[in-house]
Amino acid sequence: MRTVAVVGASLAGLSAARSLRKQGYDGRLVVIGDETHRPYDRPPLSKEFLAGGLGETDLALESDGEDLGAEWLLGVRATGLDATRRAVRLADGREVRADGLVIATGAAARRLPGSEGLAGVHVLRTLDDARALRDELARGGRLVVIGGGFVGAEVASTAYALGLEVTVIEAAPTPLAAPLGQAMGGIVSALHLDHGVRLLCGVGVKGLGGECRVEAVLLEDGRSVPADIVVVGVGALPCVDWLEGSGVTLDNGVKCGADGRTSLAAVVAVGDCASWYDPRAGHHRRVEHWTGAQERPAAAVATLLAGGAVEPGVPRPPYFWSDQYGVKIQFVGHAAGADSVTVEEGAADDRNVLAVYRRAGHPVAVLGMNQPRLFTRWRKQLAAAVS
Repeated sequence: MRTVAVVGASLAGLSAARSLRKQGYDGRLVVIGDETHRPYDRPPLSKEFLAGGLGETDLALESDGEDLGAEWLLGVRATGLDATRRAVRLADGREVRADGLVIATGAAARRLPGSEGLAGVHVLRTLDDARALRDELARGGRLVVIGGGFVGAEVASTAYALGLEVTVIEAAPTPLAAPLGQAMGGIVSALHLDHGVRLLCGVGVKGLGGECRVEAVLLEDGRSVPADIVVVGVGALPCVDWLEGSGVTLDNGVKCGADGRTSLAAVVAVGDCASWYDPRAGHHRRVEHWTGAQERPAAAVATLLAGGAVEPGVPRPPYFWSDQYGVKIQFVGHAAGADSVTVEEGAADDRNVLAVYRRAGHPVAVLGMNQPRLFTRWRKQLAAAVS
């Protein structure tokens, strides 16, 4: 291959570019990103950066002096892919022709219908999102977080520490039930109540009140929750619209094999936009976590450079972490499909637990709350069992 293009300049794209050079590719390398920023770390955006404890330079993913010998096309969005000509079309009219392609365009935050143009309403996905929200939180007031997932919970925790009055609204009966299961989701989300943050569950949002600026969140049961600032944290959608009609198979993202291979030759996909086949589960799934974006590009790049003649390995169980109200939450594996969960160490009331999820007696996932040492041991055991 003489030219490889990486479309997406966040962690997954940077990891792919690094893997290309590490695995011996010395040809032309073009990295395309729709943001103007060099690759940066996203997890701190809802925590330390939002609280003012980290600056923008602290988020940089590239090390000092790192040079991948790449051409960086930043601040320009990919709008299409011509598979026949192997060309990526860009929003500014240019195109990049390449022999190999890594798709790493990530995902975009879902927005609340009808919130467009209403001041005080935010999502949190990018550095620019975090800048705008940080400025608003500095003024204080009443914050309403729509969505009790991990990002919403972290924003609530950060705002609480900054002295704001915080309410979290979750449509499901139990927050975090999807990733953690109902029992453990209830224990983790109880951190809001422990700190006096109002938690409203089992009710949907009908709309927002206010003319030029948000004044309230209107609930489907008729209640109105006053708000000076609203953060919408209701998940993300894979950024794959630009691939429509290209021949790349799409199904909740870019549909890939267990090695990152797509339906087109010499095209692989990684990161939040990629739906990889999981041989353990027997189906495809998107893994929207930091570790997946860092680790999986090496396998995808190996597939790309070898022309697909690589036996895919078994991916490590997905791992993610969250920091809320001073509690470190860690999770590895998949809670879905577990038929039991037991607390192996600590006490739920103390928010200091190590819980193991099992299916037919075999561990499939582990949750830790302020149990980093024991959790690390279990994480290694789970990875070894999977391998």
